[in-house]
Amino acid sequence: MTAPMKPFLILQLRPETAASDDEFAAFLTKGELPAQDVHRIRLDQQDIPQDLDLDNYSGVIVGGGPGCISDPEDKKTPVERRIEAAVLGLMPTIVARDFPFMGCCYGIGILAHHLGATVSKEKYSEPVGAVTCRLTKEGQSDPMLAGLPDSFRAFVGHKEAAQNLPEGCAHLAASPTCRYQIIRYGQNVYATQFHPEADSDGFAVRIGIYQHRGYFPAHEAEALIAMCHAEDVHMPERILRNFVQYYRRDSG
Repeated sequence: MTAPMKPFLILQLRPETAASDDEFAAFLTKGELPAQDVHRIRLDQQDIPQDLDLDNYSGVIVGGGPGCISDPEDKKTPVERRIEAAVLGLMPTIVARDFPFMGCCYGIGILAHHLGATVSKEKYSEPVGAVTCRLTKEGQSDPMLAGLPDSFRAFVGHKEAAQNLPEGCAHLAASPTCRYQIIRYGQNVYATQFHPEADSDGFAVRIGIYQHRGYFPAHEAEALIAMCHAEDVHMPERILRNFVQYYRRDSG
């Protein structure tokens, strides 16, 4: 009899229920994860349990969100400050243990900030849309990127980015407009600037929800949605599938 799997911990940062639910569904679908094999925490509504033990999990996945870690504290909402503190509070243990971690978009800012790199809006922000990412030489041999071509399309939309490669990190992929699209700390801590879970339909949902959050002029929403549907973005989801398959552990 097969032992049950240790669940993956999914931390979500989006305070908009429609966006959060759509992202969660994408993590399950793209990662080929049954709902019973995850522990979902919406950080806008729930706290991380004080007695949370990473040994009870196969890995941690952190989703995206509208907040920016580089914003001044007085520009962040109370919810954004609480979410940021919760995720940053886990990073010392994750990094020290080299625990399996996949940070998506906001997650790369959290990881880079924790490791002492500069995260800002100075360079490398990308407007909402699809970009061409290229694997570095090290990325071509990384197990998490197995099955990806050297060049692939991915959905992005972010105001801030890591300005330098954090100490101890490998640089795995870049795009023409953003130098650090995938990084890895140690052997097991990964982060992407693009959204590995996003396909055309999912990204179109987010455009409708975030059209008044400063990512683009609101009147451009319909054109951006049409652009999304014209794109064929499926390769990035392999990263989530690889992450789940590589790190899933039995509870026995």
